[in-house]
Amino acid sequence: MRPRAGTPGGEPRTGPGPAFRRWRARRPFWGGLLLTLGGAEILLTEKASLKVVLHIGMQGLAGYLLPVLMVLCGLLTLFNPAQRLFYSLTGILLSLGTWLTSNLGGFFLGLLLGATGSCLTFGWLPDQEPRRGRRGMVRAHAADESGGLNEEFTETQAPEASEESEDSEA
Repeated sequence: MRPRAGTPGGEPRTGPGPAFRRWRARRPFWGGLLLTLGGAEILLTEKASLKVVLHIGMQGLAGYLLPVLMVLCGLLTLFNPAQRLFYSLTGILLSLGTWLTSNLGGFFLGLLLGATGSCLTFGWLPDQEPRRGRRGMVRAHAADESGGLNEEFTETQAPEASEESEDSEA
């Protein structure tokens, strides 16, 4: 099993894998990726060429414009996470707009990917603590059961116990 915090010397791990994980942790990665994939999927389901769309008019142009803007919102979410709320709200509106303009939102798949990505982006918090996996929670629970209590807990409980014993003696 490899250590999570770094190398045995306490130095942080280096290389492309850990660097990518750090980059991914500082932004709404999955939301931006799903929004981008949703827009790309809708673009791929368009049948008509751009020449035909320009002859049809604005309705045909919107069929290409909305998915391109979805891809743009997804990429901007990845590379500029400070504006994630604006991009996520714009992304959900664009995703829902593709229902009318682009083959029922890319046959539902692009619409669902875009809507899910927008919701994930909207709900992402930048200063959130990383979640522990199941193994970490099981280990912490096992340590608590085996008597591995931390010092704060025992110090705060000790005065109350001594007060109760004094009350029972009186």
